[in-house]
Amino acid sequence: MEYTHLGRSGLSVSRLVLGTMNFGPQTTEADSHTIMDRAHEHGINFFDTANVYGWQKGEGITENIIGRWFAQGGGRREKTVLATKLYGSMGDWPNETFLSALNIRRAADASLKRLRTDYIDLYQMHHVDRDTPWEEVWEAFSVLRQQGKVLYFGSSNFAGWQLAQAQEAARTRHFLGLVSEQSIYNLLTRWVELEVLPAAKHYGLGVIPWSPLHGGLLGGVLRKQREGGAVRGVQGRSKEGLEEHREVIEAYEKLCADLGEDPAHVGLAWLLAQDGVTGPIIGPRSAEQLDGSLRALEITLDEEFLGKLDELFPAPGPNGAKPAPEAYAW
Repeated sequence: MEYTHLGRSGLSVSRLVLGTMNFGPQTTEADSHTIMDRAHEHGINFFDTANVYGWQKGEGITENIIGRWFAQGGGRREKTVLATKLYGSMGDWPNETFLSALNIRRAADASLKRLRTDYIDLYQMHHVDRDTPWEEVWEAFSVLRQQGKVLYFGSSNFAGWQLAQAQEAARTRHFLGLVSEQSIYNLLTRWVELEVLPAAKHYGLGVIPWSPLHGGLLGGVLRKQREGGAVRGVQGRSKEGLEEHREVIEAYEKLCADLGEDPAHVGLAWLLAQDGVTGPIIGPRSAEQLDGSLRALEITLDEEFLGKLDELFPAPGPNGAKPAPEAYAW
């Protein structure tokens, strides 16, 4: 396994991040425990979850599954860099959502209880809260850090200017601030290259891409369809995306076939090659899927192949792979 520091912090994390969103709704608890054990066998130490995962309000189903796995002992918690999130609604009362100091305190304590641990390595804001001032957010977070309940803080789904706003507010408090930003990022969705990636690099934040295969569309969906599989890749938003991007996805799968590699592994390898990316979140629904994902770490994409990918999936803006404002201005 390859490791890197999470942003400018001294925290060492694996370059593949185990996403747990499927634990509960898609994957049984027993299989989820097997996947986490297998992740450790492969050296994956960075696990990502959220208090809302499980998608039954207030239940924290996925966190509970992870907590019961930690409770089995064997160094499971000690070997894991644990990341969870808050923001989404965990109840029907007004202060059970968003980033007020009250919700931050209650949400952190509830996650710790479900996860059966006394600290969270990385506590992430699942979304920006436009109605809560940064002074309140950072004060509440600083209390958690002083209490030893949280070691590092991160964001998710922030715009570039919001990262700057958060970091400058933290600077006035002489606080470490954010060490990571979790954004949707893949070959089909490259918007973060305009301003989020430059802002993250400027402030020393590690970028953690979620949906690295765009809901399965970059995972060989057309080949799987021909083989009678790919149920996930042809439902809901993914179905609409496939209809919109079928021609380019077909060309992508052919390009990967010519390379002799699985499209899913190429999509992950492309992200691993991007400057500023800590590691993409993989969401295996079985131990076998997890095993296969490790191939991405072995793939080196040369400049010629990267150029072909850029032709198929152009960077946002009329001026190619440039950050804002050069992407759209002189």
